[in-house]
Amino acid sequence: MTEFWFYFKTGLDHVINWQNYAHILFIILLSVAYQFNAWKRLLLLISLFTLGHFLAVLMVSYGVVKVSLGMVGFLIAVVIIFTSLFNIFTAGKEKRREKMGLLFALSLFLGLLRGLEFAPQFLNTIGQKNKLLPLLEIELGVESAQLIVALIVLVLGAIVQIIFRFNKRDWVLVISSIILGLSIPMLFNSWNF
Repeated sequence: MTEFWFYFKTGLDHVINWQNYAHILFIILLSVAYQFNAWKRLLLLISLFTLGHFLAVLMVSYGVVKVSLGMVGFLIAVVIIFTSLFNIFTAGKEKRREKMGLLFALSLFLGLLRGLEFAPQFLNTIGQKNKLLPLLEIELGVESAQLIVALIVLVLGAIVQIIFRFNKRDWVLVISSIILGLSIPMLFNSWNF
């Protein structure tokens, strides 16, 4: 059981990491446009992210894929910027529901990218042991951390919208604009390939 908690905590720490906050920013972007009544759609988006993460780490672990980490960091920033802009331009519009396929694709794609970025750390952590069970335990920690971040965003959104009378559109615009501003320096800092 101690080994499970070690790997589970590794997954939690991977998401809730203030030195590499791209993961948190993306989960906030996914969550900010939703309320509690749309929890199934949000859960699906977050789970797609985790699936992409899992597949990427698995492919790198078994030597199927090799990538340049510089390019991965750059693409992560591009996806976050694109998702911020998507939120800004679709905030408060009913047509957003018709474009859900784009969010599903972005979530899966960023999960793949973050998994590629995490794979070297994963391989250093487990060494040459059986890779599948520790990876599943780590991914359980990743999914749990993402759900915690999403829940915090949903609660804050409800507080801001109910108590402070912020409308949902303004809430999405403000948070997405802040994340856009935070992610532009990430783009320039990762331009090293």
